[in-house]
Amino acid sequence: MTTKSEMPRLEGDTPAQRLLALLEVIAGKDQFFTLQGMVDETGLPKPTLHRMLQQLETSGMLQREADGRHYSKGSRLRRLAESLLLNDTVHGARHAVLRKLVDEVGESCNITALSGGEVLYLDRVETSAPLRFYLHPGSRVPVHCSASGKLFLAQMAPAQRRRLLNDLTLEGFTRNTLVDPEALEAEIETVGRQGYAFDDEEFLPGLLCIAVLAPNPDGLSNTGLAIQSPIMRMTREKAMECLPALQRAAEQIAAINREALSDAAQPAAAGGR
Repeated sequence: MTTKSEMPRLEGDTPAQRLLALLEVIAGKDQFFTLQGMVDETGLPKPTLHRMLQQLETSGMLQREADGRHYSKGSRLRRLAESLLLNDTVHGARHAVLRKLVDEVGESCNITALSGGEVLYLDRVETSAPLRFYLHPGSRVPVHCSASGKLFLAQMAPAQRRRLLNDLTLEGFTRNTLVDPEALEAEIETVGRQGYAFDDEEFLPGLLCIAVLAPNPDGLSNTGLAIQSPIMRMTREKAMECLPALQRAAEQIAAINREALSDAAQPAAAGGR
């Protein structure tokens, strides 16, 4: 039986966001489900959940089975999933670059983005080495103790950076975490000059990370690329030997991003003629 602590939280500030959160729960199911089953699973009031399921059924995202009690994924939701898989060539292209980088350096690598005061893992490829840290796509790391996070902070204007950091708690996760604002600011200035950053056991003990940003000639970059390794296999000196490969991969990902943005702009430009 699912306990309250195990129940999925349907987070969101608006009804639309909570409806999407419910759809995420449903998308992860491999069997039919009932209204009462979802009530038990989510803890939502039955009338609220009934209304939400009706909305999803009316939109074609869900369908009612022959007995009238069970729900399953609707044709519209299936088409949405199929379209995503068929057309998400940008993710596939970036993932191929990431996999090639892992093959080259022999360590786990990930693509990140800044999300509020956290660094979000967009994609990750694990090394085949027996000792490794598992940080799956969707993981979040505080910006102040992430190599990518320091790079995202370094490209901000000082006032913007202060506003962001003033709202955060500089929590110390290890003895190496920079929790003093002046020390962190000095580190960020160094990162800005050198164009790469380290996480030297600042978030997890025993984990070293080096990161760069995928360059964006039109402005700020929100795409980071990082190599992560246990310190028993990686030192700062060895990480620096991997830096050229990391920078080449970042340039390739930047090219993929630019091509995707260019393709997206073409229909709009054509429509304006």
